[in-house]
Amino acid sequence: MASEPAAENIGYREIEAVIDPSHDYESVTEKISRISLTPTLPKSLYIVAGISLVLIGLLFTSVFWLVVRGTGIWGLNVPVAWGFAIINFVWWIGIGHAGTLISAILYLFRQEWRTTINRFAEAMTIFAVMCAGLFPLLHIGRPWLFYWLLPYPNVMQMWPQFRSPLMWDVFAVSTYFTVSLLFWFTGLIPDFATLRDRAKSKIARIGYGMASMGWRGSARHWQRYEIVYLLLAGLSTPLVISVHSVVSLDFAVSSIPGWHTTIFPPYFVAGAIYSGFAMVLTLAIPVRSLFGLKDLITLNHLDNMSKVMLATGLMVLYGYGMEAFFAWYSGNEYERYMMWNRMTGPYWWGYWALILCNGVIPQLLWLKKVRISPIPLLIISIIINIGMWLERFEIVVTSLHRDFLPSSWDMYIPTFWDWSIYIGTLGFFFFLMVLFIKFLPIISQFEVRELLHKKKHGHH
Repeated sequence: MASEPAAENIGYREIEAVIDPSHDYESVTEKISRISLTPTLPKSLYIVAGISLVLIGLLFTSVFWLVVRGTGIWGLNVPVAWGFAIINFVWWIGIGHAGTLISAILYLFRQEWRTTINRFAEAMTIFAVMCAGLFPLLHIGRPWLFYWLLPYPNVMQMWPQFRSPLMWDVFAVSTYFTVSLLFWFTGLIPDFATLRDRAKSKIARIGYGMASMGWRGSARHWQRYEIVYLLLAGLSTPLVISVHSVVSLDFAVSSIPGWHTTIFPPYFVAGAIYSGFAMVLTLAIPVRSLFGLKDLITLNHLDNMSKVMLATGLMVLYGYGMEAFFAWYSGNEYERYMMWNRMTGPYWWGYWALILCNGVIPQLLWLKKVRISPIPLLIISIIINIGMWLERFEIVVTSLHRDFLPSSWDMYIPTFWDWSIYIGTLGFFFFLMVLFIKFLPIISQFEVRELLHKKKHGHH
């Protein structure tokens, strides 16, 4: 840990909150631009890209076989009609939440520490929602007819069933993806112009030039940019709350014990931000080490993200307690049995593993030393993401596999094809992240320069 910026030698309060003010504008621009404009990447990223491509091949193979044979290749059965597809959909949507929270909400609150992490948090949001969108399409059984879910004029005048939670998902997720993509691209425009002016190859200059949309950095451009970015931040903010609330209503509007509960919307939103920040840390810690960005993504960034993660983790833990309390206090024998079955039934291991991963281990984040230690923080973040996946597994499977009629009880056992599609989407996600790191600025250059100006001239 000697390479960290003097964390051992100075008090924590003295660690620069956002950025090292000894930088000048040119060095910041050069440091960030060089990552995108250098022809080669660190070897470790080539290894990640290679493994990801293999997993993408597995994904394509699995989807092809699914289309040929149907959803019978999955482990679904009569009581457990929802399996990995919905589990992974909710998990990926949750991961996409931190990007919008960091970008939009912290921007509106003028939190300076968002500056160097917002760009790849936004990219993570886009890629996670792309992975999430694949699962409901496959789960409907005939993915080539997905456009039936859209309210388009047609000869038969057959409209989607707007009382179906599936329809709510379509509108919520597509809106979230569209606004997040616009927000991300708008923030990139000034940096595209910087890369356009610095690129050596003609192809790169043309590519970045087209992406920068004629940006010249004039006062009129900056004025319009500020207005549009602020409006998009305002539009994105309610989406953080609404999208995962709508996803949670897929469960809450049913009559199945374990799903039919009013706590789901806030409980799911807190869990989404929790897993989202865990994924941001999982990506940020290796990136800051690989590219020498420890003076831009400082220990204070890790500390702030850890605090958000600790707070949302406590909300999630409260949700677990309330689930058990509601089941007991309701006096409903089906609800009580569901909770008892979740804790002691065939899937007991999943329940207690998620309590360990999401409730017990993250309590280490109360310790300042853990919050500013990259390696322990990386391990805790990965454990949290595993725990949040287990939470979705427990919610979906234990509520379905033993419902009202004992005669219809059955076990859900994921097949090879369940796992292969999930693992394939992980490969897709990480491959997109490698492409993003290679071709786009992973830190917002103009925002860092602006922040540096404020630091040097004492503006607050």
